[in-house]
Amino acid sequence: MFELKDRVAIVTGSGSKKGIGRTIALTLAKQGAAVVVADLNADGIQDTVQTIQSEGGKALGVELNVTSKESVDAMVETVLNEYGRIDILVNNAGISQKVTVEDMTVEDMAKVFNVNMFGLFLCTQAVLEPMKKQKFGRVVSLSSVSAKRGGGVFGGAHYSASKAAVLGFSKNLAREVAREGITVNCVAPGLVNTEIWKSLPKEDADNVIAGIPMGRPGETEEIASTIAFLASEEASYITGEEIDINGGSHMD
Repeated sequence: MFELKDRVAIVTGSGSKKGIGRTIALTLAKQGAAVVVADLNADGIQDTVQTIQSEGGKALGVELNVTSKESVDAMVETVLNEYGRIDILVNNAGISQKVTVEDMTVEDMAKVFNVNMFGLFLCTQAVLEPMKKQKFGRVVSLSSVSAKRGGGVFGGAHYSASKAAVLGFSKNLAREVAREGITVNCVAPGLVNTEIWKSLPKEDADNVIAGIPMGRPGETEEIASTIAFLASEEASYITGEEIDINGGSHMD
């Protein structure tokens, strides 16, 4: 199940040890995919690549600034030169900022949207042509429970808005490319047990946990395994959907 042998997967923001991206890259590699570790952090890229390779997986590291079209296009060219195809794109790169609307600046809004939405657009647009040529593609983007419930976990209104934009963009794109063999889906994680979560003051952490029926944060592996499913053959008839992974903190 969920075998990804001979597939090539790009995971943006997968160099950092602090977030979900690294676990996503490791999980896809364990399922047989050749994983492109794309990130701004050169040291983090190398670390993730070495970890994958030490476990018998295939990995290629590429420095990437998702907000730069030139950087994104160069990454896609590098991947195609190395592997000849791109099957899976996981749009994981993202940033957050805790600030009220009253204190938010135009620069704050632009910075968050540039990474979380504009960067996602650039990466997605760049892989569509090779995916269409091979009549196969999986695009999985990370939204957030904050997009659906209006914050309450991390970040300000600009973060929630950018992650809500990811959902609308993905649903529209899913309609555009469905007949090309490409599926487009999102996952919306709630609180996840990462270094970011661990840095919260205890009182804030306890308040967030109190709102989760399961009484605990999610694990990065629980997010990654859902993404591996959406990237697989078994998910071939699922497109335009978002999967909530939040322990019950938000239910549609």
